[in-house]
Amino acid sequence: MVQTSNINKGTAIKFKNQPYMITDTQFENPGKGAAFTRAKMKNLKTGQVLENTFKSGESVEILDTIRKKCQFLYRDGNEFHFMDNETYDQFVLQKESLEDEVKYLIDGTDVHVLFIEGNPISIQVPPKMDFKVVSTTPGVKGDTATGGNKDAEIETGAILKVPLFIKEGELIKINTETGTYISKA
Repeated sequence: MVQTSNINKGTAIKFKNQPYMITDTQFENPGKGAAFTRAKMKNLKTGQVLENTFKSGESVEILDTIRKKCQFLYRDGNEFHFMDNETYDQFVLQKESLEDEVKYLIDGTDVHVLFIEGNPISIQVPPKMDFKVVSTTPGVKGDTATGGNKDAEIETGAILKVPLFIKEGELIKINTETGTYISKA
């Protein structure tokens, strides 16, 4: 158990018998009344995001968490298969628990997996990755008045904006946190 004034972003807690990850906190100490902590948290089973205000002095149970480097093996429908790089144990995560990370999963990619009380819950892909452009419209010469961007589809099926000079078959570097083009790879 820990005081709610000591919880911060990235902490996994048990709240109403459900596992939650704290995504944002704000400690408030108004001039009148008791201090409190406002927390935004995500249910790790359902994906539901909620905000809760904890009174100063309240306690919550901290969940045992481990981050492990694992490898994405393959996708089978809505099931994504991974392997622990240390023990070689394989496990499956459902598409719903992976959110936007699905757009950046290529077979063989090393990812960090969050385990809570021994169960895999979510993944984190590397912040920058290289992808092959599989389709894009040709850039029109002289068409740079609009900023010079066009849509491109990468090998995972995700679509993003790239500069006009990018062609099909080229490798590009993408910021996976924002989903934006960085440079040619």
